[in-house]
Amino acid sequence: MSDFPGVLHVCDLDVNVSVSPRRRSVRLTVERDASVSAVVPPQVSRDELVKVVEAKRSWLYGKLAERRELGESRPDRQYVSGEGFSYLGRSYRLRIVDPPSEVRLVRGRLELSRDGGARELVRWYSRVGEAWLKRRIKPWASRMGVDVVGLRVLPLGYRWGSCSPSGAVNIHWATMQLPPTLVDYVLVHELAHLLRHDHSAEFWRLVERTMPDYEDCRERLRRLGPDLWLPAEGR
Repeated sequence: MSDFPGVLHVCDLDVNVSVSPRRRSVRLTVERDASVSAVVPPQVSRDELVKVVEAKRSWLYGKLAERRELGESRPDRQYVSGEGFSYLGRSYRLRIVDPPSEVRLVRGRLELSRDGGARELVRWYSRVGEAWLKRRIKPWASRMGVDVVGLRVLPLGYRWGSCSPSGAVNIHWATMQLPPTLVDYVLVHELAHLLRHDHSAEFWRLVERTMPDYEDCRERLRRLGPDLWLPAEGR
């Protein structure tokens, strides 16, 4: 199992894999930060683990839903003046305003209508995110020699991004809360998938050639992810 990936992508699940000679069977766990981990015996192959994860998908989705409902990994937010929301790694305070209007960032304050809430904020992240990301992805795509036919900002559940063989890239709106360097990591990750549709050693070599410090970015993303604002209706 020397070529076993550190992260195994199965359907829409990213499974963090570690090998333990003490294990006699696969152990799947949904962590407190809503990540999925697998500890496997050395003799288990990639295909065997994929089958185990697929067989346990319903159970895993149930546990992930429990984490969401309990709110163990997400801070509460109130839609009142002074509440903080992150945008590109910086925290901005809400300013509740009248009359009703679209959410906008004005002089360091995030303006939200008095009758607004999560839905309006998600729409704002999606709107500004799509424009920002379309500009941001171009130099990375050029560097990697990849043709991107389109980019959309969507709720993607527990995934930061996804892509299609045609060259379309989807990014979760919640990435717009991250510092730009971590957004870049998400973009490079998805662009690499346009060249390699797995998490093989060659895939990670592609990522590393483009972003030599990707491991640090991946670890920071793992730590920051559970603290981002992500309402159930915006997943």
